[in-house]
Formats: sequence, C-alpha cells, structure tokens
Amino acid sequence: MTPNAAILAVRSVYAELARRPLQRACTGLAECCRFRLTGRTPYLTRGEALLAAAAWRAAGRSAVPHTPDGACPFLGTNGRCRIYEGRPFGCRTHFCAAAGGSHARGEVRDLIRQLETIDDQLGGTGAVNLPTALEHAMPVAARRNSR
Repeated sequence: MTPNAAILAVRSVYAELARRPLQRACTGLAECCRFRLTGRTPYLTRGEALLAAAAWRAAGRSAVPHTPDGACPFLGTNGRCRIYEGRPFGCRTHFCAAAGGSHARGEVRDLIRQLETIDDQLGGTGAVNLPTALEHAMPVAARRNSR
C-alpha cells in the first residue's frame, strides 16, 4: 500500500467514525492533549501517523516540536489542535471525562481493525506512541509532499 492510499484509507475510517457520533460536551480545555497531566499518550498506527504528518506538513511545518511540558506537539498556544482534521483516532475517541468519556471499544472495534489492517499493509507492527509514530512518518510525508 502506498502512503497516499493509506492516507485515503485512514480518512475513510475517520469518516465512518464521524457517522457514529457520540454525544460530547467538550469544554475545550485541551486537558486530554496534555499527556503528562493525563498519564495517557495516543498510540497511532502507521497509516494514522502518515495522515497526521501530512496534515502537519500541509500546514507549512517541517518538524514536530518537542514539548517539554508533555503536551501534544500539535496543541497550539490557543489550546486548539493544529491538525484537527488529521488528528489521530485516539484523539477522536478520547478518554476525556469532561467531554463525555470514550467510545466503548465494542462500538469502534471494526474501525480499529481497519486501521490495523492498513498498518499491516504498510509493514507496521502495531500502534506506537505519538512521538515515535511521528518520528517515523515525517520523512515519508516530506517525500510525499516533494512530488
């Protein structure tokens, strides 16, 4: 599977998730984006990382910043996600109690399996933490954008 095909496939999974809305009451505090605070870091499959990296590069950025405070590198100073449309599955189904909690795993298991299949087709070995996933995806996104 090519990176472009993977990105399209991941977007398709995200679109299906959007058709299964969970009632949310997000207050926009971005607490779920502060990984050190929550003790949780999203794990991304290879396809998800490619999409996130492509979204980051499309925003004109070439490197993902290190965040010494343990926040998501995509969290803007305004408290908003700078790659909102390309945010990972874990961010879309997040665990934030203030926003209504997470999707029940059974409700999204089929979508998780689709992301895992895409990962397999890309030669991945399963989801990895966001910083590591991006470290591997950024060079691929750079090559993809230079074409």
